[in-house]
Amino acid sequence: MIYRTIQGDSFDLIARKTLGDEGLMGAIIQANPEYRDYVLFPAGVELNIPPAPEPSSVINMPPWIGGA
Repeated sequence: MIYRTIQGDSFDLIARKTLGDEGLMGAIIQANPEYRDYVLFPAGVELNIPPAPEPSSVINMPPWIGGA
């Protein structure tokens, strides 16, 4: 997917808008290394947005909670 920035976009905001989680901004940075130094984007930059990862069905609980 291609995302065209609007003035003031940042990687975390773009990740929230496109992938639903600002924590996935690293995936967008990896897909667009030429823009890794941008803090705020001007309008009109086209970024490649990787597919969102599948949600994990595994819940990692500490061993004292049980299960491990």
